[in-house]
This record gives sequence, C-alpha cells and structure tokens, in this order.
Amino acid sequence: MLVLLAFIILFHITSAALLFIATIDNAWWVGETFSADVWRICLNATNCTEIGYDFDDYATMQVVQATMILSTILCCVAFLLFLLQLFRLKQGQRFILTSIIQLLSCLCVMIAASIYTDRRQDFHTKNKQLYSQTSGGSYGYSFILAWVAFAFTFISGLMYLILRKRK
Repeated sequence: MLVLLAFIILFHITSAALLFIATIDNAWWVGETFSADVWRICLNATNCTEIGYDFDDYATMQVVQATMILSTILCCVAFLLFLLQLFRLKQGQRFILTSIIQLLSCLCVMIAASIYTDRRQDFHTKNKQLYSQTSGGSYGYSFILAWVAFAFTFISGLMYLILRKRK
C-alpha cells in the first residue's frame, strides 16, 4: 500500500510540474528563430512582445491564460487536500473531494489547450503585426506538455476516485 501511495503522490507532483511548465514556458508555437505562448511572442532572444489589449481576440487569449492558471491552482489544491485527507479521512472512505478538484483541473487544462488549438490560426491571421514571422512554425513542447498534463490529471483524478483509505 505504501508503494501505491508513493506512486500516486509522485504522479500528482508530476502532473503539477507539467502544468507549471506548460503555463509558464514560452513554447506553445515555435520555429527556428521565434517562440510564442499565451503570454508573449519572441522573435529572437531579445525581441519579445507581451500579448496585451492591442492584441485582436485578446479576450480569447485571456480565457486560455485563465484556464491554464486555474488548472495549475486546482491541481495544487487537490494535492494539498489529498495530503490533508490522507491523515484526517476515516478508514474505508474514498478521496472523492480530491478527485473532483483534480478532474476540474483536468477540465480546465483541456479547455485551454482546446481553445488554443482551435483559435491559433485566427490569432496569427488577425495579428499579423506580431505573428508576421511565425508562419512556418509548429506546436511547441509546452503545448504538448499541456495535453500530457491533461492526460495525467485525468488519470490522477480517476485514481483518487477509486482509491480507498486503508491502514
């Protein structure tokens, strides 16, 4: 049982780390000389432009930003709640609240990555002044990590749903 518990904790920490990296790092759309994410666009190492109010479809990009931040926060809250329930929950009960919060985190990261996937082309065509040199790019590792984090948080949420507290 101790090995299973250690695996679940490690799996959850990995999910949180993936969410932090995907949210913070500047690699959602990359090319040889540029990188872009939900926060800024960098045409080289020193020429970065923050995505702000002058950005067309800024509200949509704010939704992506907010749901990625929310998913990271919910994942951390679920982990702290799991640790609390680990010591306070009665024997034989399930970690339902932890599971619900972790599945909400999963939902948030899915929404953010789905919106970015769907609207990326529109961001690039409507904001040619920022994305003029980024047409030859591809999805970067932060974008891929967001989808991997989705899978990890979903599996983690299901594990908490199934898990019962034992001695």
